Amino acid sequence: MQYIVFDLEFNQDAPSLRIFDRPKKLCSFEIIQIGALKLDEKFHTIETFNRYIKPTFYGQISPFVAELTSITTEQLESEARFPEVYRDFIDFIGSTDTLFCVWGLIDMKELFKNALSHELDINLLPKHYINIQPYTSLHFHLPIKKLLSLELAVSMLHIPIAHPFHNALHDAYYTAEIFKKVYRPSHMPSIQYDPFYKPVRPSQPKKKINFEKLIQQFEKMYERAMTPEEVAMIKLAYQMGKTHQFLE
Repeated sequence: MQYIVFDLEFNQDAPSLRIFDRPKKLCSFEIIQIGALKLDEKFHTIETFNRYIKPTFYGQISPFVAELTSITTEQLESEARFPEVYRDFIDFIGSTDTLFCVWGLIDMKELFKNALSHELDINLLPKHYINIQPYTSLHFHLPIKKLLSLELAVSMLHIPIAHPFHNALHDAYYTAEIFKKVYRPSHMPSIQYDPFYKPVRPSQPKKKINFEKLIQQFEKMYERAMTPEEVAMIKLAYQMGKTHQFLE
């Protein structure tokens, strides 16, 4: 068994979205950096992976992403595009007996989404993963839904801060260090990821407005019966208000 602890940096800049000659399934967040550590079964680091990616969908790095990650549009101009980096990442993963480790499920989702957007083979990716973030909350006896940020978890576990955050390789390193401290085989089972899974939301029964009681409330407030014109106006105003078109 080996573990691939990986992290991604994304970009989304709508004004620079490129137009393609043929229909292309757009990924909402485009990966611009993949950082990963390969750990053996004793959690020793075997190898690291760090690649920047030239954007395909968005022509510019958004100012927010540039400030957060220090990654610039100019920096990525000389980098390879996602398909080439993806193939190198698959080579880096290597063994089929592999478990992904991530800090938050979004990295799993976006890795598969980006691969599908570029029409690449997602069957080459490990499907089983451990999301370390909620288990870190349990480690501190917090509710599993009270998710900690990576920076806060590093601080709470007294992990030395050797590198700046919001860099895929650095964040993968911190995730691996957290993993080593909180991992419990009985508490952290691997989960199989299905990129095509869509949760079925139970249909909510439609609620009907009881206009009779609504009119009665108006009549109680004004201490008189509403005229047919007033009743019609109240109903119309209520229906128009539900559209939220007059909110400012």
